[in-house]
Amino acid sequence: MSAPATPDTAHHDPGLSRRTLGVPAITFMIIAASAPLTVVAGGVTTSFAVTESQGVPLGFLLIAVILTVFAVGYTAMSRHITNAGAFYAYIAQGLGRPLGVGASLVALVAYNAMQVGIYGLFGFQLSVFLEAKFGFASPWWVWILLCIVVVGVLGVNRVDLSAKVLGVLVALEFVVVIVFDIVAIGTAPEGVSTAAVNPAALFGPSLGIILVFGVAAFMGFEGAAIYGEEAKDPKRTVPRATYAAVAIIGVFYAFSAWAFSVGIGPSQIVEQSQASGPDLMFIFMTDRVGVIFADVMTLLFITSLFAALQAFHNAVARYFYSLGREGVLPAWFSRTSASGAPWAGSVAQTVIALVVVSGFAIVGDGLGAAERMLGETAFLYPVLTMFTWLTNTGAAALVLLMAVIAAAVIGFFRRDRRGLGVWTTVIAPAASGLALLWVFVMILANFQLMLSQAEPDATTFILPGLIFLAAIVGIVWALILRAAKQDIYRQIGHGTEPGAYGTELISVPEPR
Repeated sequence: MSAPATPDTAHHDPGLSRRTLGVPAITFMIIAASAPLTVVAGGVTTSFAVTESQGVPLGFLLIAVILTVFAVGYTAMSRHITNAGAFYAYIAQGLGRPLGVGASLVALVAYNAMQVGIYGLFGFQLSVFLEAKFGFASPWWVWILLCIVVVGVLGVNRVDLSAKVLGVLVALEFVVVIVFDIVAIGTAPEGVSTAAVNPAALFGPSLGIILVFGVAAFMGFEGAAIYGEEAKDPKRTVPRATYAAVAIIGVFYAFSAWAFSVGIGPSQIVEQSQASGPDLMFIFMTDRVGVIFADVMTLLFITSLFAALQAFHNAVARYFYSLGREGVLPAWFSRTSASGAPWAGSVAQTVIALVVVSGFAIVGDGLGAAERMLGETAFLYPVLTMFTWLTNTGAAALVLLMAVIAAAVIGFFRRDRRGLGVWTTVIAPAASGLALLWVFVMILANFQLMLSQAEPDATTFILPGLIFLAAIVGIVWALILRAAKQDIYRQIGHGTEPGAYGTELISVPEPR
């Protein structure tokens, strides 16, 4: 591996932009990653359909509570560690450098899987929409390739440009979903019922499944720390953005899921979700508001996916940057533009997306040709494979990382609580960590269900296996660095730029 960036290269490589992002900008990027319209249209209906429970709205609130408790220790740690590698740096300083490097590769797998997987749904939805409205039939992968270019261009520009684009798209999504909520409550064929917010509907046999399907809606909420080096005031901006995002997401999704059940009718929401899936929201609005508004919603559904693609792309680029800066990956990955954009990491993520999408497209086209010979179609191929496989893998990896982060918080403050109480440094991270670990185990136990498989096949085990493989490879690589390149090993998780981390950490003995 190459050595980390030196002061000489830093002269030509200014690093990430500083004091660029405020609380609203980071909050919008977090919410963009969760894709509000996509969650309400697709996630809510899927949860109702699969769990066959009316406890979905309260499930969102319960997840929000768990993540809020998790954020207590997470944000406390963020006030002492400012690193674009976020999870990687936190775990390296809380549990040791080998686990930190292992976590960094798991994070790369997670964010890349989420980002590339969403491309599958994006290409499918845009292709279907154009054909339905204009009779223009086109391969789903064509639109993905064009989108990759747009996402890549935004990725190599100043981060505040991405923030402004995502802010507009997220605001429009909220407006549309709020209109849907109002129409749904106004329709209420069975009256404005509270059946879906009855605790008995949540705390039953379906609790675990509700949380498994609901937690994916929050993926990306932890991303505030990734932008810490670019925040206007990291010690305040990151915690505020994190709490704001989880509160907004939790309350908004819970309310919209309840409104959905009221609009369709509590006794019909499960059956209708099973029959129509994500189309249920658009069918409902077409019948009650009109085709034009439903078409606008469909377009915003597509832009919602684009916003999530950009948010996860930005996260991957900054992970590559952080790992390249510290020598864990070749120093090339740490290169930034004059505007402070991590262009090398952005290009790397773009290449990964191109390669993976091309692979799925080649296989999909071959499958399509074979099925056409049988009079069938590969219509849902990018959704059933690329989107379903990769996003569920990414969500599982991020839940595991958050559980490990909770343990890292306890390890980090074990030697010096820095004036914080036991609730912040022990109880909150321990409680949330155990809850997240339980959710992760539930995800693994129900992975076949999440992939919509009648019977387990190779992907049922290979996809989650990638998470553990990445962790093992990272740990082994860290041990190799410890034996062969101790100068690089010592700075793992600490950054190399001035001000990248607090000087108060230097005097504290850390895990090896």
